[in-house]
Order: sequence, then structure tokens, then C-alpha cells
Amino acid sequence: MAEITQLIHKYLRHEKKFPHVWCPGCGNGIVLGALIRAVDRTGFTKDQIVLVSGIGCSGRMSVYVDFNTLHTTHGRALTFATGVKLANPKLQVIVVMGDGDATAIGGNHFIHAARRNLNLTAIIINNNIYGMTGGQYSPTTPYGAWSATAPYGHIEHPFSIAELAVTAGAAWVGRGTVYHANLLDQLMEAAIYKRGFAVVEVISHCHTQFGLKNKQGGPVEMMRRQKEMAVRVEKAKTMTPEELAGKITIGTLVDRDLPIYTQEYRRIREAAGGGKK
Repeated sequence: MAEITQLIHKYLRHEKKFPHVWCPGCGNGIVLGALIRAVDRTGFTKDQIVLVSGIGCSGRMSVYVDFNTLHTTHGRALTFATGVKLANPKLQVIVVMGDGDATAIGGNHFIHAARRNLNLTAIIINNNIYGMTGGQYSPTTPYGAWSATAPYGHIEHPFSIAELAVTAGAAWVGRGTVYHANLLDQLMEAAIYKRGFAVVEVISHCHTQFGLKNKQGGPVEMMRRQKEMAVRVEKAKTMTPEELAGKITIGTLVDRDLPIYTQEYRRIREAAGGGKK
């Protein structure tokens, strides 16, 4: 308990920005805890970290942490983060987004940030819905689910954020859940250390919007579903497609070394300037 209290006072703006606005039982608090524990283990100072967020429930995270922070416009967190990283490549830039923020209005920015292999860490909290604005369906809302904008059942098929990141060219991609908090710590730490575009998809829950509309219960029941659905990557390799139906794989999905955009950009600048730095 003493260690937790120490981390809270070290990394959170506890005297200015609390109490937070998240619903009781929201998974965002678990994500925030995992993030500050991961940062603490990496050894980076608060001045070396820049946390960028967009609009949505997750967007408030940049308000609560005592790093260099940017609370940006909807879907544009990665564009702001790109500018920060190009201006000062020495900074450790972490971007926190929701599934709607990152993959709907921000979808183009997401796939091209992965394609460029910018040296950024992207944490995407996936709760299958727009939680803050009334429960509209998002690109990850399951087929057949109910939402404020799908009162008769959702007729679009979702895509996988993690698999999209892999296909778009991200150097490192991991997936975890807020139930598996220890694994989530490890994934975030690995993503921060990784040189290149690193993505952590976090399966979280919005019991206020998604859970209520789809009769999935409260936060405890929804976390139990995460436990039942999740399969470690290593275990999944031994399972048949039939056994994996309805499951989600968690752990490190891809880890590869690719040319890093900021280094390539510096090389081009030097070449264009005749070798002058």
C-alpha cells in the first residue's frame, strides 16, 4: 500500500485534478495504474515523458498525470504526437486513445503512424462503444450488439485493432485486458522500451453504456467475461480454430525491428542540408 501511495503522489496531479470523472468501476483507472507503474519501472523521468490524449473518457488521462501533457482534438492525438516527436526525438511520447477516437475519426492517422513506424507508444482502450458521448456504436462494436445508434442491433462487423496495427506495419503490437492487470503492466513497459511504433490494445469495459444496453452486468461481471474470453498467445498456438472461436488472444502479438521514421527523417534532413546538422 505504501508503494502505491508513493506512485500516486509521484505521478498524479492529486492536489489539482481529482476526483476524476470516470464512472465507479471503469477500466480506465486500471489502465492509468498500469501506465504509471510501467513508466516507473522504465526509469524515465517525468520531464522525459509526454502523454498525449484525444477526446473521450480516456482523454482525461492526460489531465491526471504529472508529465508533459497534451489534451488534443478528437481523432488527432497521433498527429500532435507526431509533431512533438519530430521536434524533439529524445522525448518518450505516449498516446492514449479510445477505440472510437483512434480508429474512427482517427483511423487514417492510426494506420499511417503504424506504416511510418514513428517511435511512439500508442495505448488504445477498447470498450466497444463511444462511452462519453451517449453510447453510440464504434468500429469495434460487435455485430448484433445494441447501442444508442443501433437500437435494433448493430449490423456492421467490427475489426480488430491489434490485427489492424500488425497489418499496417507497427513494429510492436500487444493486447491485454484490464482484468489481467499484471500482464498489462508488462505490455506497457515493453511498448515504451520498444524502438518504433508500439501499440497496446487494452480490452476494457464500459458498463455504463455497453454493459447496460447489452445486459452484461456491472464491472465485476464484465471483467469476469474478459477472464473467460482471454487466451495467452502461447496457449492459442496450440488450439484449433474451433476452440478459439469467441476468444481473444492476449500478450505480445508481434515484435519486429524496422527502420524508425525519426532516424530516417534526420538522415534526409542532413542530406538535404549538405551534411550540416
